[in-house]
Amino acid sequence: MKVLVLDNVNTVAEKNLKTAGLDVDVMKSQSEEELCEIINNYEAVILRNTTKITRKVIETADKLKVIARAGVGVDNIDVEDATQKGIWVINSPNGNTEATAEHTIAMILSVARNIPQGYDNIREGKFDRSKFVGVELWGKTLGIAGFGKIGSRVAEIARVLGMNIIVYDPYSTEEKIQNAGAKKVENIDQLLPLCDFITVHVPKNKDTIDLINSDNIYKIKKGARLINCARGGIINEKALVKALNDGHIAGAALDVFEDEPDIQKSVLYNCCPNLIIVPHLGASTIEAQIKVADDVSIQVVDVLSGKLPKTPVNKI
Repeated sequence: MKVLVLDNVNTVAEKNLKTAGLDVDVMKSQSEEELCEIINNYEAVILRNTTKITRKVIETADKLKVIARAGVGVDNIDVEDATQKGIWVINSPNGNTEATAEHTIAMILSVARNIPQGYDNIREGKFDRSKFVGVELWGKTLGIAGFGKIGSRVAEIARVLGMNIIVYDPYSTEEKIQNAGAKKVENIDQLLPLCDFITVHVPKNKDTIDLINSDNIYKIKKGARLINCARGGIINEKALVKALNDGHIAGAALDVFEDEPDIQKSVLYNCCPNLIIVPHLGASTIEAQIKVADDVSIQVVDVLSGKLPKTPVNKI
């Protein structure tokens, strides 16, 4: 059996697959057209978040048994069509947790203390210290939308930094949130006016796209700061730019965008000095990439051996 590995998945995946006696092809990211030309050579594909497994690719794939996402989000995979065709979709929901949580805290600190802007100032040969007065995290309120593995880990670290935590998550119990030392609210609009910082950790789907949008962004406390290390489009980009430019939102830090990687076409590109943007680095640690590659490659071996996957996204 043959497995296709894409998107610079860590080499531990190739090692695991070959140890199990599978044939492996490692390629760069592929377009839809390129994938359609080759997909019938493979029983499995492992990828990160660059290549898209679309309906057309799935319709073309007659041998494919499993699509493995080396990471958490599967919005680059047409899960519904895969399910209808009897193809497992699996992910690695635990491997990125620490990396993304730590990155979120780094983004919170960066937007609180204007660290990238100060760095740019020094690079220009200046020393405009007075331009970059920030705020402390101690005693501030952090709003977290989504209290799964990453959101709850962010809360744990933020509490050590002296922050108060408010959570919106309709799927998390009040007991779990209270045990984490946080307070639960029933909807996103209740959370918005209460927080000095707001970070989102929800999956991208029809219920979470534009979770923060032009209708509710001005319900946020004036001077608050927004962070998104989840998926682009959960915070509406046009609404955010407007609120940043008119001073309602003091700053924002985004790791993700609606149309990656075409950032120069985005409304966010060079839009305002109080926006920090980085190229989807949340899971980009050596440790996280080893963990997710190891996890999903072992699951691929299991599926191709007739076993059930450990962390399926769908049901076959």
